[in-house]
Amino acid sequence: MSANELVTEFLLAAEQGNLDALKACLEKGVDINATNRQKRTAIITASLKKHYPCVEFLISAGADIDKQDQTCFNPFLISCLTNDLTLLRIILPANPDLDRLSRFGGVGITPASEKGHVEIVRELLTRTDINVNHTNFVGWTPLLEAIVLNDGGPKQQEIVKLLLDHGANPHMTDKYGKTPLELAREKGYHAIAELLLAAGA
Repeated sequence: MSANELVTEFLLAAEQGNLDALKACLEKGVDINATNRQKRTAIITASLKKHYPCVEFLISAGADIDKQDQTCFNPFLISCLTNDLTLLRIILPANPDLDRLSRFGGVGITPASEKGHVEIVRELLTRTDINVNHTNFVGWTPLLEAIVLNDGGPKQQEIVKLLLDHGANPHMTDKYGKTPLELAREKGYHAIAELLLAAGA
């Protein structure tokens, strides 16, 4: 079997969640970090497909967990984007690089805050030192995303409170100089405005 065929078989095994086939390919000397055309590794594919035993095995076998595909996905960012707490809890003990950026220039907590992934946000804030005030390519912090890009409902209120309790700066503005408080008021998100005021905004 050629090296290319071996890689194809290995990546297919990850997609199908076939642990035995993954092990067999590694025994034949496949590069654990080999990628397909989308620059996707076996561990990225297994993470997307929620094949958790495969993800755990690939970590233990030494896969590069930080490597990103063409869309900037890696296992850590996938867990944050897709609200996959199980995956996040598998990845965190392997010490992922928390500064890796999504395609919009956010860190993991940025999309999680925007999308209302309360448990992911809580896990990140209580178990990692991820940068809660990171600014993405368009000038948004996780706090701003949590306010502006969602519905202001109970999940967003909980995320705003979590962010503020863990050091989110209520004074950091968007690129037009608007504060979180101004934006919350513009949106009519009164509960969020109250949380910001209580945090000294």
